[in-house]
Formats: sequence, C-alpha cells, structure tokens
Amino acid sequence: MSSHRPIPPGGTIGILGGGQLGRMTALAAASLGYRAHIFTPEDNSPAAQVSDAVTVASFEDEAALSRFASQVDAVTLEFENIPSSPVRFLERLVPVRPGAKALETAQDRLCEKRFFNDLGIETAPWREVASAADLKTAILEIGTPSILKTARLGYDGKGQIKIGPDTDLDAAWAGLATDLAVLEGFVTFEREISALVARGTDGSWAAWDVVENVHTHHILDVTTAPAPISSDLRDKALSIAHQAAENLNLVGVLAVEMFLTVDGHLLVNEMAPRPHNSGHWTIDACLTSQFEQVVRAVCGLPLGSPRRHSDAVMTNLIGEAASQWEALLGEPNAKLHLYGKTQMRPGRKMGHVTRLYPLDSLPLAGHK
Repeated sequence: MSSHRPIPPGGTIGILGGGQLGRMTALAAASLGYRAHIFTPEDNSPAAQVSDAVTVASFEDEAALSRFASQVDAVTLEFENIPSSPVRFLERLVPVRPGAKALETAQDRLCEKRFFNDLGIETAPWREVASAADLKTAILEIGTPSILKTARLGYDGKGQIKIGPDTDLDAAWAGLATDLAVLEGFVTFEREISALVARGTDGSWAAWDVVENVHTHHILDVTTAPAPISSDLRDKALSIAHQAAENLNLVGVLAVEMFLTVDGHLLVNEMAPRPHNSGHWTIDACLTSQFEQVVRAVCGLPLGSPRRHSDAVMTNLIGEAASQWEALLGEPNAKLHLYGKTQMRPGRKMGHVTRLYPLDSLPLAGHK
C-alpha cells in the first residue's frame, strides 16, 4: 500500500525492531511531534523504553501484524535481519518505507552483490557457494586469504570464517552451518568509508559527509567525519549510494559501506536500508540527523539539511566501555548516548560517544 500524502505531526510511526536504532528514531520522531509504536519479539527493548506503544510478538504473527498496522500511519525498519514475509504482509495494509525490495536485496549478500554489479558498481571478487565442493572450486578461482560468509543473517562479524591457505575447507563449510554462502576475495584497502543518503517520497535526496570507519573484531569502533579523502572520491562514493537508493526506489535512509583500495578504487562492501551505526555522529554534528531524516522521509515531509556544523569522532561503547559514562560526561566536547540496555556483554553495543571539534579542524589523517 502506498500513499504520498504527508503524515502530519500527531501521527504514529511503526518501527519493526526494538534495538537502539529504533530507540533513536523514536526520540527523533517525538521531537517532531510524532508517536512511535515498536513491533519486536523482545521484552523491554531499548526502543520500547522511549516509545508510546509496543507490540511484543513474533514477526510471523499475522494477527499481531494486522493490529499493529491498524494503529500506525506508516512503517519503517530499524534492522534488516527479519523475514521479508511480514514486510510484504504489512505493505498490503499500510505504507512501509523502505519496503520489501530494499530489505530483500540488503539482507542477502548474493542479491546485494548482484545488485551492485548489475549497476556497474565494483565489489570485491566473489563466488556463490552452496557446498564444500563449491567452496573448493571458488578457492581455486579467488584464492586465499578470503572470507566465507553466510548469504543471510550475518552482522558484526557473525556468520563468517576467514579462509587461509591451510584452512580445512570441509570443516569451514560445516562450521558455517548454512546451505548458501558467498566467498569474498580479500581486499587490501587503505581505509573503510561509508556514504549515507536519504531519499524522500518525491524522489528528493540529501547526503551527509562521507565518513571513515575503523572496525575492531568486525564491529565498528570509531567513525571520523569527514573522511580524509579527496573531493572526487567523496563525490563518487555519494554517487554510488544515490544510484543504489534510486534503483531500490528507497524511501528512508541508505548507508553504503565501501573499501578504498590502495590503488584508489572504491569497492562496495555492503549496504543497510536504515539508519546506520556510522551515521550516529549526525545527531550532534549536523543540522538534521539520520534519525530525524528517516522520520521526515517516512512521513512524506521535506528532507532536512544534512549540513555538518562540526567535525566529529564517534566511538562505540562496547560492553564494559559503557561503564566509563561518568568520565565521558565530564569531557566538555563529548556527547554521550546510552541505549538503556541492562546487561553488559562483550561485543554488545551499549551506547556511543561523539566528540565534537570545530569545523574542518581534524587533521588530514583523521583523529582518534
């Protein structure tokens, strides 16, 4: 179901997923006068803590989905590791932005790579793998080191195995416990970057500054805004993200993560059709954050200016790092965001801190 009439303040945005991205979207919605209704299988989710309503039910519960749809004006996604069937079910009842096409493309690594390659956009070399025999053939074509990843439902380093020259390929395939995977060639890169764009119901678009990302143990650690890259590379990265959003007919926010190779090429790694961890700095350093922008897009409102008014370095607070909250609150240029999670676990994103600096003050090599 689609409608391009703006949803006026006072309306309710349905959010599929109850994590921190939903939480920050709900807070942005409230600042514009909207209510948020969270649909999640989890009790006491971070998003539900700050929202007007919550439905705790399975994503496959069509009766619960129908009740949810009747109580919201539009629906958006806060993560993509959900089945596409409930999204397609909701699309018949209420506008869903972004819809099933964007979800299905982004949540399947094979679909995602074909999508970009069909647009003439480069990725790392890859092969589809559906058996141990396929893996052995793919290794002969791509070589090692390489990375074997599940085609679906992998994030933050989960669902992947690094393949070296001495790796037992039968054991690696069995260890992944899947029937479909992708083997990616290892890329020697100078830095990792991401481009974040928003697209409205009328096809208008807005883009934030391209940022540099540093990962630790496959989890985003630090994002620096802006990325220390040339204007030509920045424009190319934004063009890739814009092209992807257009071809997905996306309404909302799209993040595209890329590798900048040592010889100056941009290779797409993956995309996310939702607010993204590498865009958290926009809350404190831009006129319009990624979360306010997704609310504007989903409600059919004019997009806001993404202009950066400060340089920023965002650091994720993983596990016990969140216990430093008191010291962080004492830093004059730091903005602390905690997600309301009660259990600190290794590898769990508990919050983030964004440190702000005067515009164009960060050194060319980045700042940490």
